[in-house]
Parts: sequence; structure tokens; C-alpha cells
Amino acid sequence: MEKLLFLSLASGSSGNCYYLGTSEYGILIDAGISIRTIKKTLKEKGLDFEKIMAVLITHDHADHIKTVGCLGEKYHIPVYATEEVHEGIDRSRYVEETLYQSRRTIEKEKPFLIRDFRIEAFEVLHDSSDNVGYRIDYGDCRFAIATDVGYITDTVSKYLSGVNHLVLEANYDNEMLKSGSYPDFLKERITCKTGHLSNREAADFLATHYTPRLKNVWLCHLSRENNHPELVYKTVDIRLEQEGIRVGRDVMLHVLKRMTPSELFALD
Repeated sequence: MEKLLFLSLASGSSGNCYYLGTSEYGILIDAGISIRTIKKTLKEKGLDFEKIMAVLITHDHADHIKTVGCLGEKYHIPVYATEEVHEGIDRSRYVEETLYQSRRTIEKEKPFLIRDFRIEAFEVLHDSSDNVGYRIDYGDCRFAIATDVGYITDTVSKYLSGVNHLVLEANYDNEMLKSGSYPDFLKERITCKTGHLSNREAADFLATHYTPRLKNVWLCHLSRENNHPELVYKTVDIRLEQEGIRVGRDVMLHVLKRMTPSELFALD
């Protein structure tokens, strides 16, 4: 089989979009950045926009769906989401084109196929119409993404455990948020069980669920005001070390940038 490739085009409250694919075809996960940026970034990485087979949507907040209508209706790329997320997209003032021919409805925990990808959506708590993560199997390779995670439930834990490559939210540092300028109601929204995942929560999950099968972790959706790339890296690194897990040897740890693309990762 062709080697699996992963790319973060953008990861943060200003827009989210990820690519997973091979040299022959690929899919996008979320579409919260401009079509121009998607095309430009893919071209710079040697990837063909014309070979995008599908868009998977996690939830209906603007930073995840801004250009999904254009991708679906203008470029005829199927858009996969739960019924509740599709209804949220229909209501969103940020999506100009209503999804008709491109609309594909999925159900949580019911696998579906896109070429060689076996994809399964699973429930993730967040304050949107609905929210899912995705686990994607490609041959013997298991990839999972969970972003905008209010709380790691047993379901989330089940789907993230045992994967080879994991994209996981680490949105905020507790002390930065606590001492920051956000009003109390917003701080409460972020820290509640339908909000976002903190650096410490992400670190604890990784430390307690690590297996030698895990090769790559990408920390995603960092807050601009309440986090910092070096801080979240250090938080996770120290917590893993406490369990005898060596970053750089036992697992590779990456922090995704909010508004600029990552390198193109080739996954074994």
C-alpha cells in the first residue's frame, strides 16, 4: 500500500483543516480556512487538490466549516457529517452554499469506507450541535483525531487507545486561563465538560494510555491567548517522562501551529 501522509493546514480558533491521504488520493478533516489557502498549501506540499475524495466534518462551529459549502457544491466533493452537524451547517451564517448533492450523512460508531480508508466517527463532548472525532484505519495503520474535546469520556478513550498516530486537542494552560483577561463566563465555558481540553488533561491521558504502538502525537487547537507551543510541549513531555515514556524515542511529539501549515508527515 502507498505510504500514508498527514498535514495540518491550520489548527486553532481562526480555522481548522487537516489532510490525510496518499500520493494517489486524500481526504480533508474540517474546512475552516479559505479555498485559496487550501489549494495553495496542498500545491506547496506536492498534493493535488483534484484528488481530494471527501471532507469529514467534526462539528458545526465556524472555524471548522467556513468553506465546506464551496468544497461540496462548487467542487463536488462529498461532505460527511452526522445529521445534527449537517443541520447546524444548514443554519450557519458562515456557510454561503447549502449542501445538496454533496451531503453525506453518517452515524456515530458505524464504519464507512472511502477507498482504502475505513472510517468511524465517535461522540466527543462539545457545545455544538453535535461533535465527533474520527478513527481512520488504513491497512495496519490506525489514525485518530479528537479536537474541541470538553472531556475525555470512555467512548473517546476507547477510540483513541491503541492507535499509531493521534491528533489530540491541548487548548489551554490552566494558569494562563485563570490569570488571563477572559470574562468568568467564558473561562467557565472553556473549562466545563462541553468546552475544551487543557494541556494537563491531554498530558494525563497520553501518559496513562500510551502503548508502544503509538508513534506520533500532534497537539492541536491551541488557544492564542491561553497557551503557548513551548509550554504545552513541556507539559506533555514532563508528564510522559514521569511514566518512563521518552519523547523523541518512544513517541514523537509535535505541536501544530494555529495559522501556518505543518510539515508533510509520512506515516509508517
